[in-house]
Amino acid sequence: MQTMRAHNLIISLFFVIFIVSGSSAMAKYPSRARKPCRRLVFYFHDIIYNGKNSKNATAAIVGAPDWGNMTILGGQNHFGDLVVFDDPITLDNNLHSTPVGRAQGFYIYDKKDIFTAWLGFSFVFNSTEHKGSINFAGADPLMNKTRDISVVGGTGDFFMARGIATLMTDAFEGEVYFRLRVDIKLYECW
Repeated sequence: MQTMRAHNLIISLFFVIFIVSGSSAMAKYPSRARKPCRRLVFYFHDIIYNGKNSKNATAAIVGAPDWGNMTILGGQNHFGDLVVFDDPITLDNNLHSTPVGRAQGFYIYDKKDIFTAWLGFSFVFNSTEHKGSINFAGADPLMNKTRDISVVGGTGDFFMARGIATLMTDAFEGEVYFRLRVDIKLYECW
């Protein structure tokens, strides 16, 4: 009986030493911050239809609250407006550069008291450099200099992509035109 207890004590002691040595070894090699497997920067140019620019418009209000207007963004923070878009994507900030694809989706102005929107859209590529799409979704607090939204998937060259897209309003002209710089960092690449 005594030898059994001594045997169990020795086994327990070895187990504790094993656990402690394993945890101290982990402390010697801290985990590294993940680096993106792919990084891309694009610009997309949004020209909202205002009742006079139908030839150039790439976005339109398709839903508005009762007090709103389907031609002009409603109220101070545009609360309740739903806008769909089919905007050109370029590699630089020039609207007249050759597009490498289209940003297609919608945004909803979703707060009464703060200027913010919720986005759901895809970058659909049609260039020789990129084929397929990248899908995005998330809140866009427009008054922040930079905002992060989720990359939730993709197709083609971006099959099942996951990551973060940092948005920055690069330019705007009243309530008719804005340009977003989109810095995409993919952490899952296939």
